[in-house]
Amino acid sequence: MAFTLAIVIFIICYLFIISEKINQALIALFGGVLLILTKIYTWKDAFIQYIDWNTIALLFSMMVLVSITKKTGLFTYIAIIFAQKVKGAPVPLLIGTALLTAIGSALLDNVTTVLLFVPIILTLTKILQLPTFPYLLTIIFSSNIGGTATLIGDPPNIMIGQAVEHLTFLSFINNLGPLVILLFAFMLAFVVWRFRNELVMQSNLVEDLLKINAKEYIHQSPMVYQSVAVLGLTISGFLLHPFLHIDLTTVAVFGALLLLMLTERELDTEKVFQEIEWITLFFFIGLFMLVGGLEEVGAIDELARYIVWITEGDLPLTAILLLWISGLISQIINNIPFVAAMIPVIEEFRAYGMANVDPLWWALALGACLGGNGTLIGASANVVVAGLAEGEGENISFFRFLKYGVPLVIFSMLLSMIYLYFRYLRPFLNPLFISIIN
Repeated sequence: MAFTLAIVIFIICYLFIISEKINQALIALFGGVLLILTKIYTWKDAFIQYIDWNTIALLFSMMVLVSITKKTGLFTYIAIIFAQKVKGAPVPLLIGTALLTAIGSALLDNVTTVLLFVPIILTLTKILQLPTFPYLLTIIFSSNIGGTATLIGDPPNIMIGQAVEHLTFLSFINNLGPLVILLFAFMLAFVVWRFRNELVMQSNLVEDLLKINAKEYIHQSPMVYQSVAVLGLTISGFLLHPFLHIDLTTVAVFGALLLLMLTERELDTEKVFQEIEWITLFFFIGLFMLVGGLEEVGAIDELARYIVWITEGDLPLTAILLLWISGLISQIINNIPFVAAMIPVIEEFRAYGMANVDPLWWALALGACLGGNGTLIGASANVVVAGLAEGEGENISFFRFLKYGVPLVIFSMLLSMIYLYFRYLRPFLNPLFISIIN
């Protein structure tokens, strides 16, 4: 009974979320409370086991850092300089945004990257009167693709790297980097081609843009230097994570609290908190509670065991099935609990006589990270971008995003399957399967 009830509550809430008729955070939280009322789990279970407070704290801390830094005019200054360098040309602006987002997501985490870039892009599109959707879509796609390339770029990769000691930072770059570069190039070409008619430069606005003195937008006060210093210190902490062994959340929380203390006399803390995207944070809490219901009744574990049963321990078939299932599921629920459920399952595959299960790790990482591009709730970065955009009056429709996200995920899975086949799986295929493929 509990199994069916948890799935029904999740499906109904998900349908309301994609309908966008009621606030998404409200629906997610309501579903989570329903799970508690129906005794699927308790408040204690929700707070201790299922709500990922590390993610919530990381998001909150970065929102604080970005909010204070935004007050200094730094983002506007960067936006104007960036736009002037490309002379306001919409397509080069889009390409530059994509490159910077992808690189930032690979070196930092994708949530931090979008928190830094979205305010800049929203400022630029307003100055140049350009449509925001193509740029926000590009940021989401670039962050998820770029984050796939490294151990710290996306939460699923961090989890896999922590579970498998020999998969180092360089291992991820070496094994996933080539595919990520190829996928990024295809994605960028598609977005530029699809929105080429909408990305039109208005010469009068460009002339006005080039006349702007960007320095005038910087508020000359100690807060500017304090914000830049603390933001730089925080980002450095992220980059040095493999060496310092201090988790990203601790670095972000320390940075946020330090900046709040340094700027308290100039900017009241209450005003900073008023500008936090609370709706986004509560939406995450609700989503964690909804997915926690599926975890509590064993729905995710059952899916993992079902994969093992279907493939009967065959490595190539398991890798391909794992790629597609993780890619499809990551469009519907957050990829973190699925990866958590699959890690011990993959580790048990050695008992089936598999000497090398590394292809399974790469299949899981690719499916979970790239699958997040499918829907607005498929990855943390997607939800954050949508929340920041809504805060500026730029609503991203769930179904409009779906129209671009799902085809990209299907293409990504096909390309990933080909990549896995030629780089890892071909030596393990039996002769009959090879003859069928060829």
